[in-house]
Amino acid sequence: MAFGWIDEQAAARRRAGLVRTLRPRPADSPLLDLASNDYLGLARHPEVVEGAAAAARTWGGGATGSRLVTGTTELHGELERELADFCGFEAALVFSSGYAANLAAVTALAPHGSLIVSDAGNHASLIDGCRLARGTTQVVAHADPDAVRKALGTHDGPAVAVSDTVFSVDGDAAPLAGVVEACREHGAGLVVDDAHGLGVLGAGGRGAPQAAGLAGADDVVVTVTLSKSLGSQGGAVLGPARVVEHLVNAARTFIFDTGLAPASAGAALAALRLLGREPERAARAREVATGLHARLTAAGLEAVRPDAAVVSVRAPSPEEAVQWAADCRAAGLFVGCFRPPSVPDGISRLRLTARADLSEEQIERAVRVIGETRP
Repeated sequence: MAFGWIDEQAAARRRAGLVRTLRPRPADSPLLDLASNDYLGLARHPEVVEGAAAAARTWGGGATGSRLVTGTTELHGELERELADFCGFEAALVFSSGYAANLAAVTALAPHGSLIVSDAGNHASLIDGCRLARGTTQVVAHADPDAVRKALGTHDGPAVAVSDTVFSVDGDAAPLAGVVEACREHGAGLVVDDAHGLGVLGAGGRGAPQAAGLAGADDVVVTVTLSKSLGSQGGAVLGPARVVEHLVNAARTFIFDTGLAPASAGAALAALRLLGREPERAARAREVATGLHARLTAAGLEAVRPDAAVVSVRAPSPEEAVQWAADCRAAGLFVGCFRPPSVPDGISRLRLTARADLSEEQIERAVRVIGETRP
């Protein structure tokens, strides 16, 4: 029977406790949200919402075509210029998602005959970019510059190292200074995904590369998402102008994809300008993360010390992680639940988002619920 193998896989997922379920949320959910990636609390900010609405009124509901045909509006260009300037890079190119931006950066910058050195903890979008690229991929130990250096030493041709700046599972930061040093010793480029760093790390939220002194470097390319700290949707690649020009001509997820919807571009631009005026939001997100970690560990829970805004709490098993998250929801708290195969180390955990707009009372409430519902 066609697709009969799907039933076998579904049964295996059920036995392993790995079935995933969609849970549509209402617009006015009563749950305290520690699951979304809205790090700065901007997704519903009046200025961001109006930015989306104004763009839709001006440009319509969609971009109407690929960026190279009709999908590039003046608004897209404005967003690209301001995003590059904010983060300290020469140029930027906006995509329909952060996933598409990562696929573009990795595949277009790793041609046949090149080597890609990929951190073992990288996000799925970077992993898929490595799989689709024509270069050869070597996966190295997590957050280990010496492993990057050793891998690069085995290859004589073009090479690029690929890494998250802040890893999405545990919220730990990559040792960017050590990784870029290893790359420069071998003349390799560096591509980093700053999805969880933009808006949280760096001066006023300008990102982890800026904090590490790599903004504007001619051998560094950065991808970002507009769907986390900026409360919108979409992604971008930042880097030297010649790299951006190359992506316009070579990146398949740019050439063959419909452009980012104007409403999303307008929302992201409004959020970026708001962050520029209120840089303290970045520091507040980090403060909330630190506070969550301190309270959770004081309550006897095994929480990973956050380097940005993600706080990870270990669970005994996939089944218990799912039940723990469900019990939290029943108690009015929405938390993330990460299980294999989403986590490379096979350890299930609750994943908490430290948002800049959380009050001290909400933080205390979240810790209390998590402690009371622990397996």
